[in-house]
Amino acid sequence: MDWNRATSEPAVLIDLLGEWSAAGGPLYRRLTGALVDAVRTGDLRTGDRLPSERRLADALSVSRATVVAAYDELRAAGLVETRRGSGTRVTAAAAARRNPVDGRVRDGRATALIQRLVAQPPDLISLGRAGEGGGPDLAGALLDLVREDLPDLVGDAGYHPAGLPALRAAIADHHTAHGLPTLPEQVVVTTGATQAVALIARLHLGRGSTAIVESPGWPGCLDVLRAAGARPVGVELDADGIRIDRLAAELSAHTPALLYVTPTFQNPTGILMSAGRRRRVAQLAAEHGAVVVEDNAHAAALAPGQAPPPIAAHPAGGTVLTVGSLTKAVWGGLRIGWIRGPREAVEPLARLKALEDLGSPLLDQALAARLLPGLATLAPDRERLRRERLATMTRLLDERLPDWHWEPPQGGSALWIRLPRGTGAHGYAQLALRHGAEVIPGNTMDTTGAHDDFLRLPFSFAPDTARELVTRLTAAWTALARDGSLALPIEIR
Repeated sequence: MDWNRATSEPAVLIDLLGEWSAAGGPLYRRLTGALVDAVRTGDLRTGDRLPSERRLADALSVSRATVVAAYDELRAAGLVETRRGSGTRVTAAAAARRNPVDGRVRDGRATALIQRLVAQPPDLISLGRAGEGGGPDLAGALLDLVREDLPDLVGDAGYHPAGLPALRAAIADHHTAHGLPTLPEQVVVTTGATQAVALIARLHLGRGSTAIVESPGWPGCLDVLRAAGARPVGVELDADGIRIDRLAAELSAHTPALLYVTPTFQNPTGILMSAGRRRRVAQLAAEHGAVVVEDNAHAAALAPGQAPPPIAAHPAGGTVLTVGSLTKAVWGGLRIGWIRGPREAVEPLARLKALEDLGSPLLDQALAARLLPGLATLAPDRERLRRERLATMTRLLDERLPDWHWEPPQGGSALWIRLPRGTGAHGYAQLALRHGAEVIPGNTMDTTGAHDDFLRLPFSFAPDTARELVTRLTAAWTALARDGSLALPIEIR
């Protein structure tokens, strides 16, 4: 990517600024501070061009005077300079004030989302997390673990880089029951699905490599691929999943090392990929030598038969790595995931896992081993709760935000909302933050920055939280309609 060109796009710069408007003081000073931080962290580099005052003001939903005042502060500090014909650019002098790299992903689209996850701003309802608290089955299993398993567990040395044997066996049984015969030796346990994807990316990707992804897709996982040095190339979806004609074209054009898909309730659209589409994906990837990573984080909560067998159940001569997780099925705090694949493909991943952390926490794994076999029996209750939460959210949206539109999701825990024509989700997200709601704009979920008239809205909140969320979203939407672009009075002093 041409970074100088990219930073002149307001949507890209906004991602770098993070939760800038949540600080104290006048808006222009908050914006100045965020821009200074972007320079110091290296997110903005010498020569990077900033958007014009008017374009940035529109994207941030503030007055042009606010941006002008912020740019004036930066010019006075020697961090930027403005020249006729070339716009406002970061100066060479700014490089001397740069702090060491702080872990952000260069060109990442999830920068602001990750920063808010780390900072945990108070009284913010986040649409970046589609989960809920643990249920009574979790508490009961934990008590049983303490009573029955703890003596043997604490007597163990505690080092199982590939995973606790009992959990690997339970995961193998789980996949076998869902149409994918599996042996424990084909499983590596990870600390959540994100680590699973990161290990695979580290093994199969490198600087300058290409990864084919769905578009839209979850920005956190896309940034994991970017962090490994890869360039994600997006392929659009239809009602059956990733489009085969476009996938074939991109595979031929780029010779990618990896293909990353979410066939079971795609994030954010909720699409369930058909068995036939899964078979064609496996065949195409094998023909082009691309490793398939199928992220089936939502599948652990399903009973056998509720979804087609995984892509890995359609052998075509290629390598398919299946990622699973208990985050959606049980609780976000139980950070247990796994990779299932051919034995020769998972052994290198186990070695990388050992280098990473010598193995995931043993007690968490033992708890997961107790829970996994019983998930299928809980599936009807979980589906009933999911439908109730979906009905609550859609009713609230119909009542309060009737101009928003969506297709009923086939599964998952989020709505893929389309805003009225001409409304940018990125600008609306800035307003929503000032009303206490974190909105995930669609263009952060697209490798090209498209889908800015969409946003992702989880519906898994408890009813009281859902009502408060929609109240805040409605207040921001009303402000947008009333003021055009201004959510709050702008005070320059």
